[in-house]
Amino acid sequence: MGTSGWKKFALAATAALIFSGASGLAQTGSTDETKRKVKTKVAPAYPDLAKRMNVGGKVKIEVVVTRDGRVKSTRVAGGHPLLVQACQDAVKQWKFAPASEETTQIVEFEFHPGN
Repeated sequence: MGTSGWKKFALAATAALIFSGASGLAQTGSTDETKRKVKTKVAPAYPDLAKRMNVGGKVKIEVVVTRDGRVKSTRVAGGHPLLVQACQDAVKQWKFAPASEETTQIVEFEFHPGN
């Protein structure tokens, strides 16, 4: 295979990787159709230090939910460091509706200082 042949092969291989990766990413995203119904919610405690410092805002937690509705794992997707642990601790206690497969979705919490 000459230089021109390798370039064509590399271009085709790169395109195949890009398109196969894009479809994989789309499957893990959370859309309205893939969100699981929450059966049991536990509200996060507002951390005392965050209250005293008047820290508020949104926290986003990525949650992996097993087929039977238990929270398998969590990952911080955004939010103030003083607030994220309380949200992770709370969402780990949530129970979701059963589904045919494991799902991943984003759960958002909002903290309002002074309330």
